[in-house]
Amino acid sequence: MSFVESVKTCFSKIVTFDGRARRSEYWWFEVCILIIDMLVTGLLNDQGVIAGVVGIIVFLAALSVTIRRLHDVGKSGWFYLINLIPFVGQIILLIFLIKDSEPGENKYGPNPKGM
Repeated sequence: MSFVESVKTCFSKIVTFDGRARRSEYWWFEVCILIIDMLVTGLLNDQGVIAGVVGIIVFLAALSVTIRRLHDVGKSGWFYLINLIPFVGQIILLIFLIKDSEPGENKYGPNPKGM
């Protein structure tokens, strides 16, 4: 999945927490978030209603793609909460996000690589 496809997909599925997301979709969207953060910080100085609205939209899109990515490796979206465990939780979550897709169909849907 290309950068543009990833960003389009993530923003079109902004509150879609079911299904699966490929590794490339997740990581390209993370690059997009970094760019958006730099632009909002630089241009708007992190103040105002616009920055708040952009922050909420990006947060929802990032949360949904992370949950779909966890589904892709066969984990429940609730595993996102492991992130609350200091240091160890973030490492475990990162390992899940780096893993390759679970082959074939799983309980969260068909493998997006085959689509």
